[in-house]
Amino acid sequence: MSLKRKAGGVSSSRWGPAVAVLRVPAMLALMVAVAVAGYLLASSRVAGLGFPLDDAWIHQTYARSLAHTGQWAYLPGEPSAGSTSPLWSLLLAAGYRLGVNPLAWAYLLGGLALFGLALAGQHFLHELSAARSALPWAGLFLVGEWHLVWAAGSGMETIPYAALILVVLVLVSRAGGRGWGWVGMLIGIGVWLRPDALTLLGPAGLVMLLGEKGWRQRWLALGWLTLGFLLLFGPYLWFNLQIQGSLWPNTLYAKQAEYAQLQNLPWLQRFADQLKLPLIGAGIFLLPGFVRCLWVSIQRRAWLGLAAAIWFLGFAGLYALRLPVVYQYGRYLIPAMPVFFVVGLAGLLDLVRLGSSNRAAWILTRTWAFSVVGVWLAFYGLVASLYARDVAIIETEMVAAAHWVAANTEPDALIAAHDIGALGYFGQRRLVDLAGLISPDVIPFMRDEAALARWLDAQQVDYLVTFPGWYSQLAQGKQPVFTSGAAYSLEAGGENMWVYRWR
Repeated sequence: MSLKRKAGGVSSSRWGPAVAVLRVPAMLALMVAVAVAGYLLASSRVAGLGFPLDDAWIHQTYARSLAHTGQWAYLPGEPSAGSTSPLWSLLLAAGYRLGVNPLAWAYLLGGLALFGLALAGQHFLHELSAARSALPWAGLFLVGEWHLVWAAGSGMETIPYAALILVVLVLVSRAGGRGWGWVGMLIGIGVWLRPDALTLLGPAGLVMLLGEKGWRQRWLALGWLTLGFLLLFGPYLWFNLQIQGSLWPNTLYAKQAEYAQLQNLPWLQRFADQLKLPLIGAGIFLLPGFVRCLWVSIQRRAWLGLAAAIWFLGFAGLYALRLPVVYQYGRYLIPAMPVFFVVGLAGLLDLVRLGSSNRAAWILTRTWAFSVVGVWLAFYGLVASLYARDVAIIETEMVAAAHWVAANTEPDALIAAHDIGALGYFGQRRLVDLAGLISPDVIPFMRDEAALARWLDAQQVDYLVTFPGWYSQLAQGKQPVFTSGAAYSLEAGGENMWVYRWR
């Protein structure tokens, strides 16, 4: 008698291949849900749900304006290019059109992006390494790596951009002929997520140059890559020109101007500071694997591994050159970290395989691998409390100040602020932006407090909202009318937000 069960006359054995195919995605989806929910639960128990970055509210403000008015404007009737990621704001706007809670929609998009990142990371690992396992090691590592989970709950475009980077690298390894056009189009889409996606042309070009056979094939591939890229990059430049009159968003210029003094440090020091960021946590144990994969890629002429490693180092070097900041856990480098992690995992798997040849090496490599898992888990738990604290600071400082402004200032008041995210979303007042994101006129003198004061007078500003530490003199002599008084920022070594009457 057959032990196979039948339902509707169809043998259950037919479902075997489908179950095998869906096993890894189902496992990763469950892990994503658990990882993101853990951070949200930690946040809900401190100061409630929210975002750990004020900039997330900038995207929400653009998204709400686009959904409700059809305008690409931070302030009603005033178009501006203050969003670094138009595509992310557009995705958020879909939630407003559907009537979904903005926080829930942002968390959902972040979780879906983390799931896509995990799947792409697993495929990328398969392109780099011949090692196979019953467990999707790259996918599992990425869904629980603390930088990435924090970013998935940040309300920012970071994780969708990181997922796109890995998808581009996977497609680069498989492209040929007209396939390079799809690679170019995907990079063009990436620019709508973050302008620095332009750098992905580098690894695509390197693999094309070294991988295509013959110059005729190389020129054809270059043509398809360029055509696909320009189809989406051209409209991006046109969009910025129409909105603001410049080819790039204001944020590109404003952030560099704000942190220009950091460029006085030696470049090698800035570069080292960037490279340290993915090593905080389990990433430190992947460094030997990264070096191993790079070396093996050169030896075996495996151009994808070489291109990916060079791109990661170049990406870090570019930020060290132009925007050498490391705050908020290296938020600008986080999209590139999965490349380091997967390349490191590929090399680590190779080292584990080699370590099977003798007992001492076997013990060392297995101990090293178990250390990766232990530190990975420990940092996930540690940073859950940091995520909750970060959300609490934004909620009790920026959001609280914005609610006070909405309730206690004149409806026609003009507010000057350095952090405009929550203030723009909840404050419902006219704004001038001391960081230059929606007020680009301030960029040339944003660090000159005397010039700022004269400019605020000329703009007839009514109130100034800022952390006192941002400016040593700007608020001197001005009447304070509100301070948050919350403990979270103070406990983290920061300060409270203040509102001053300017005139």
